[in-house]
Amino acid sequence: MAPSLSQAYRRRWWMAVTSIIENLLFSAVLLGWGSLLIMLKNEGFYSHLCTENVTEGHSNLSLTEQTGWLSCIEQEEILNLGFTIGSFIISAATLPLGVLMDKFGPRPIRLFGSSCFALSMVLIAVASYNPKVLSALIFIAVSMNGFGGICLTFTSLTLPNMFGNVRSTILSLMIGSYASSAVTFPGVKLIYDVGVSFSVIFWLWAGFACLVFLNCFLNWPGESFPAPEDIRYIAMGKLRGKELDQKMTDTNVVLREQEELKKLPSSDEAPSDGAEAQSSPPFRRSVCSPIFLWSIITMAMTQLRIIFFMGAMNKMLEFLVTHGDPNPSEVLVKESEEQVSLYSSIFGTLQLLCLLSCPLIGYIMDWRMKECEDDVSSADGEKSPSSPPKRDRKIQKLTNAIRAFIFTNMLLVTFGILSLIDNLPIQVVSFILHTAVRGFIHSCCGGLYAAVYPTNHFGTLTGLQSMISAVFALLQQPLFMLMLGPLKGDPYWINLGLLLFSLVGFLLPGYLFYHRRHLIQEKAARDGQSLSLNQTNDSSKHQGTNGDI
Repeated sequence: MAPSLSQAYRRRWWMAVTSIIENLLFSAVLLGWGSLLIMLKNEGFYSHLCTENVTEGHSNLSLTEQTGWLSCIEQEEILNLGFTIGSFIISAATLPLGVLMDKFGPRPIRLFGSSCFALSMVLIAVASYNPKVLSALIFIAVSMNGFGGICLTFTSLTLPNMFGNVRSTILSLMIGSYASSAVTFPGVKLIYDVGVSFSVIFWLWAGFACLVFLNCFLNWPGESFPAPEDIRYIAMGKLRGKELDQKMTDTNVVLREQEELKKLPSSDEAPSDGAEAQSSPPFRRSVCSPIFLWSIITMAMTQLRIIFFMGAMNKMLEFLVTHGDPNPSEVLVKESEEQVSLYSSIFGTLQLLCLLSCPLIGYIMDWRMKECEDDVSSADGEKSPSSPPKRDRKIQKLTNAIRAFIFTNMLLVTFGILSLIDNLPIQVVSFILHTAVRGFIHSCCGGLYAAVYPTNHFGTLTGLQSMISAVFALLQQPLFMLMLGPLKGDPYWINLGLLLFSLVGFLLPGYLFYHRRHLIQEKAARDGQSLSLNQTNDSSKHQGTNGDI
């Protein structure tokens, strides 16, 4: 039996803390692919594709007697294809999930998502028992892992609605924990390196995912969380105040809350502002607007840059050690493996910086927004006009979005430049920049859509943008094959091309600057008309007063 919304409101802090932990351990963990790839290769996934491992007898020898499995380009390519599919699902599933969550609420989606994640861990564990026969299960596993993870993330983003004034802080922590979940596989690899069995790790992980299912079943309500401006949320706040004042028993409070909440309209049935509904542009106009089209180009470019680096990072690091030597010595091979393992662990650990970078970009997006308030609440609860606002809210939101995009694109370009440098230690700086960009870019885009487009278009536009970006990011697979094939493992030319392509990201803030200037001119014209009208009214009143005298 699902708890009521009022019961969930009392448990909101427990739900928030557990959601942050669950996002860290179960959401976009696939983005820590570098560490998972090392473990999969060590366990022999698709090792039978290597040309040196063609006979049945040699294959059996590899399974029983060799200390390590053979590795080759064919193995790298097919495993990277699995990462491409999983990362695509993480981004592309947001649009259908948004539609489903609007219809069914977060509870069934979260239950299904945790089940998919647990099953993905079971499939990986089972496949490790006989990788030569069961390696193909990795494609089903990463698909279910990506889908289950994004279900947990997407549903947790609605939970901050229950926190009123600290809503933005909780939301930034949710996004930060999602972005930081790439640290999970590097952490798992440390346990694996200690000597814990690969299959045991993933069986235990599947068991922990079942706890996520149980937590959702016991604590998440069957209906969606109301936003702070929703009448149901206001009613809950009032009821909590009455509870404190009258010191009623918990049983009576629950019954009273449920009775009053049932009388209130749901968010779908709540009356909307007629003027706002009439002034809201059609969805087609929002989709075809230049801002949305430029944002798609920027987000698609950034997504490809981020995903390609994650998928190809191990081979890039390997090339920096071997410098493309076709016949490396055993000492060089061992050094390469050690360096790749070390730097992939460093990269995974740095993903925790997303917990800091996401609130930072949120601060940039909220810069001086308090100065835009144009009315204050009076003592009787009604709004009365205050002194003229110093800043226009929409223009300030747009200004903040411009600054955020410029800052993010500068970090992305700097990251691209550092990726071209043939130096291992300096790549740690590129890891930090990569993490910052990954934490910033989605907050930038969300803030822009909130500033420019109607509220009822926000979710669909965000999901559509995410899906298109995911489709474009599929290009990382042919780029990876190009790097391993014709380029002999040298990522320089691909990184240079992506660096030049990333300069396109500055066109969006350039257009936003033009659009902002147009809004400022419109506001100045409106203010001038309003001032002229006020002067005319004052003059008429003055003449009327003189006539009475």
